[in-house]
Amino acid sequence: MAGFFISAARRPPRTNGLSSLENGAQNRTRTCTPFGTRPSNVCVYQFHHLGIANREDRRARQSALGLTSPKIVFKKNPFDPFASAPKVIPAANGALTRMTFDDTLQALLRSYDTQGGINHLDGSNLPSEASVNRLASDVMHLLFPGFFETEPLIRENVPLVTRRRLESVRERLRTDLEKSLRFARSNDATLALNSTPPDVQATEIADAVLARLPELRRVVQTDVQAAYAGDPAARSTEEIILAYPCVLVISLQRFAHELYRLGVPLLPRMLTEYAHERTGTDLHPGARIGEYFFIDHCTGVVIGETATIGHHVKIYQGVTLGAKSFEVDADGNPVKGVKRHPDIGDHVTIYAHATILGGDTRIGAHSVVGANVWLLDSIPVNSIAYYKNENLVVRSRKKQEVAVECRKQDELMAWNWSI
Repeated sequence: MAGFFISAARRPPRTNGLSSLENGAQNRTRTCTPFGTRPSNVCVYQFHHLGIANREDRRARQSALGLTSPKIVFKKNPFDPFASAPKVIPAANGALTRMTFDDTLQALLRSYDTQGGINHLDGSNLPSEASVNRLASDVMHLLFPGFFETEPLIRENVPLVTRRRLESVRERLRTDLEKSLRFARSNDATLALNSTPPDVQATEIADAVLARLPELRRVVQTDVQAAYAGDPAARSTEEIILAYPCVLVISLQRFAHELYRLGVPLLPRMLTEYAHERTGTDLHPGARIGEYFFIDHCTGVVIGETATIGHHVKIYQGVTLGAKSFEVDADGNPVKGVKRHPDIGDHVTIYAHATILGGDTRIGAHSVVGANVWLLDSIPVNSIAYYKNENLVVRSRKKQEVAVECRKQDELMAWNWSI
């Protein structure tokens, strides 16, 4: 197979007062491209010309203009681990270089010594992403038995299947907890003085968190009910559990929050990031979330660490409950552990792409925040916030606007904020 050439990004100047297209047509040269043949001067990336009368003239013109192209030659060597990779012969301008495998290896090893901060060498063993992802999946199986199985789960087999799965989750959770706790001790001298060995502490925390599973099942059931009641497109609770991403992200946040409350490092955030990666919704494990919580469409949502959310809250895609700014210490580093995110009262609806910022911002109960609203200040109970032209309007809700929460047909009046 003939080699092919890649033209440099800079095109030759126009000649004879003709455009590149006209010159190519005048010289009767054609370029073979993945999209068919075109006059040779049309395409910046030119493949090897087939049957071109003026090939040598074209190459001579390119050489005179300093546009000699790097030639890529495919060498076959069964002993070379990079045999399938193109061996690049540098062009005259020296823009392309090639390093051998050993050169690359040594350069990478040198970067481990010089580029600190992203290495974890000679330290404690960290929880593996694969293990945490499997843990997250198994937790969902325990919370929703029979929904994510490859084969039907028969009731008489439930005790045996649940025992095996719970034992597996307990052992994996205990292992990842121990790794997380050892990491924390290696970075905090005060924790290293703790008399309880990490393996013992990990077992105690694992048992305490797993004991919360029955209560977590009760709470996530309210989330499923809220999704079914809040979305007219939902046909069944089975559809909610299987197809609505909010179930995954909220359920795992609630489980991770139990670990967060007990001061476990690393693992809670890794669990919520498993859901974040799959749904596009970022719920920090530190956020405190009430019952009957529903995120409709569930993508692009961000809820910060110190946010609190009441019961019966419904939010839409793109909502952010974030921080205004960060307090910094004398060295300019962010101060950790302070209240930075807003509080949302009971029975609040927040529409798409609203942004609510600040640790001292409160959204009063039974309020509605309209789409694209930017809030840095609190609004009182039973309020509505929306934009009228370019102005933010915050006022008390009118009687007919209470219809947002009503389920009685005779109360559904003209004002309708449904999406």
